[in-house]
Amino acid sequence: MMRLEPRTAPSPLLTYGAPVLAAVISLLLAAIPLLAAGVNVFEAYGVMISGALGSQFALTEVVARATPLILTGLAAAVAFRAKLFNIGAEGQLYIGALAAVAIGSGRFDGPAPLMILGICIAGAVAGALMMLGPTVLKVKLGADEVVTTLLLNFIVALFVQMMIEGPMKDPMSMGWPQSEPILDSATLPKLIDKTRVHAGLIVAILAAIGTEIMMRRTVPGFRIRAVGASPAAARFAGMSVTKTMLLVGALSGAFAGLAGVGEVAGLKGYLTNDLSPGYGYAGIVVAMLAGLSPIGVIAAAFFVAAVFVGADSMSRAMTVSSYIANLIVALGLLSVLLSGVLTRYRIRWSLPARGRVS
Repeated sequence: MMRLEPRTAPSPLLTYGAPVLAAVISLLLAAIPLLAAGVNVFEAYGVMISGALGSQFALTEVVARATPLILTGLAAAVAFRAKLFNIGAEGQLYIGALAAVAIGSGRFDGPAPLMILGICIAGAVAGALMMLGPTVLKVKLGADEVVTTLLLNFIVALFVQMMIEGPMKDPMSMGWPQSEPILDSATLPKLIDKTRVHAGLIVAILAAIGTEIMMRRTVPGFRIRAVGASPAAARFAGMSVTKTMLLVGALSGAFAGLAGVGEVAGLKGYLTNDLSPGYGYAGIVVAMLAGLSPIGVIAAAFFVAAVFVGADSMSRAMTVSSYIANLIVALGLLSVLLSGVLTRYRIRWSLPARGRVS
């Protein structure tokens, strides 16, 4: 008979090694469909690694894709640490991008530093407001934030579609549904010429470092961890659970909104309904792989970005579906959830007791 016995204090090796092991297991499990398709697994993964790390272009592409993943990973990590399960980072990303376009496409103009600061603030505030609604519903009415944030993704998608086909449509787009372009003064500068790496990377890394310091060294960070561990105990200790949850919701939404600002002002230059290939959802995997650690989010984001970039190369070179990247990410999430259980509990086996024979 198998039973789970809680661990009193998991070792550091187990705590930090579990996400790495989960990533390795996800790659091993993904080899099964590759074998079923008649593909040489070693060759496929060799092409995948080379496609992600084998050239300057590949490396810069990994960095470009990791930038929004760091921010959406932070959005999930901060919220999940307080047991606020934000599944709406995708919608918050789009609403942040929409706010950036509203400010930076010509309705206002000024010096570049002021414009860039303005669109970043607009995107962060828009994302924060988008998350505050589900947070208030949770703390005041007990509404399930998983449902409300998930449904808001679809509402935002329809709203963005309406805006880029209506009031914010670019008259020069030849009928294509896209917004007016961001002004040059509001465009995030490139960190490396002739690549897609932009200043949003600095914002993302600073956000991760700042969040780590806040969570470990400040009173609000302690309150967030306390509320996540036990809301009842935190309330008994005199902490305002409602205020803490509102802070968490605002931070989470702001990070996702900044991811949208980076994508529209650092890469594309205008908003379309396919701006994000699912960065909001992938951010959940990033946060879980990082063990909800803000600093760990950086490494996890680069891993997931490398999987996406490498899978694209593998798809082109070996006629393998690029959806293998989504499979690896999904398996990574399942593996890290299992590793989380094994980190908190140890498995005990015992033989069933035999009944007496009269």
